[in-house]
Amino acid sequence: MALTLTGEHSVSELARRFPMSFAAVQKHVAVLEGAGLVTKRRQGREQRVRGNADALREVHRLLDELAALWRGRIDRMAAILAEPDPFDSDPSDSDMAGSDRAGSDTASSDTADGRPADNERADGEERRA
Repeated sequence: MALTLTGEHSVSELARRFPMSFAAVQKHVAVLEGAGLVTKRRQGREQRVRGNADALREVHRLLDELAALWRGRIDRMAAILAEPDPFDSDPSDSDMAGSDRAGSDTASSDTADGRPADNERADGEERRA
């Protein structure tokens, strides 16, 4: 891209400058042309390529906007992650909280999806067999 902004170059000339095949350079040029970043014209047997500085400036501007947007989002995520979790309790209480849950007589027999187990009715009364 940088070379095409310095002036018009043949695809063959560009291919000689890079460690890739002529076909690969042609494909790259086709992608850049499709994106509007370069223009191509035929001069005899050669394909001449020239960079489009205005299009590159526009791409640069759009990328700067996206970068600023994501920097702001990442900064907000970092701020949220830095806030203390209001649901975290005192670490010394964690052993007692775990033992209270495990030994509770009021443990629910609901299924994993929140529905009452087969032996319970929705109103909490047990069914009799």
